[in-house]
Amino acid sequence: MDKINDIIMQKLSEIEEKENVHILHCAESGSRAWGFASPDSDYDVRFIYVRPAEFYLKLENTSDVIEWQLDDTLDINGWDIQKALRLLYKSNPTLFEWKNSPIIYKTTDKWIGMNDTINEYFNIKSAVYHYLNTAKNNYKPIMHTENVKLKKYFYILRPILACKWVLDKKTPPPVLFSQLVEAELEEKMLPQVNALLEAKAVTSEMGTSKRIEPLNDYIDKQMEDIQMRLDSLEQTPNSGWDKLNDLFISVIKKSF
Repeated sequence: MDKINDIIMQKLSEIEEKENVHILHCAESGSRAWGFASPDSDYDVRFIYVRPAEFYLKLENTSDVIEWQLDDTLDINGWDIQKALRLLYKSNPTLFEWKNSPIIYKTTDKWIGMNDTINEYFNIKSAVYHYLNTAKNNYKPIMHTENVKLKKYFYILRPILACKWVLDKKTPPPVLFSQLVEAELEEKMLPQVNALLEAKAVTSEMGTSKRIEPLNDYIDKQMEDIQMRLDSLEQTPNSGWDKLNDLFISVIKKSF
């Protein structure tokens, strides 16, 4: 792990130098952050960056993402702070996942100082809608198949448990699957999920298993229940643009 950390930190330095950006925060996203990586899982490295202030004054359209590397080991890309804050206005759950990842490669005082404002923009209904749709989109292709990729079950179960967490606790869900399991999974399902975790830990990313009927039944029921709870939720207004505008101006003033 130390070796890959060194490589990632070297890549981040290259990005800052060649792109003329300052990386505010960088974290692991995906199965390694969730806690159910396969032996051959890649590293999903995600970061938020800021450019010099004059960049944001250009008339022409400018890119707000950096896609740095994609291969069998590393998947590295990042969002401009402007893009991140615009998505935060809509309570985009991805930003909360990056912020709360248990694997942080780099962070800064500027980013830490943004945490309270970021938390203010968390929206319960938006989060549940996002995670439920994620579960549904991953479930559709395997609903009636006999052989299922092991990782697909986790890509369904985790967002289902995240929905339950958000509905129960009204806060962003933890990133680690184990925390969601401990808080939200019914005890009778633990043997099935633990067996799945053990199999996933020694199986390649493409590894499959026979359809697991108890899990499918559980998924069907939970998605139906979550949908009913979602439909009964009222949409609460967000906190407006003022705080985000102030935050953006503050960040670009102090970054270089």
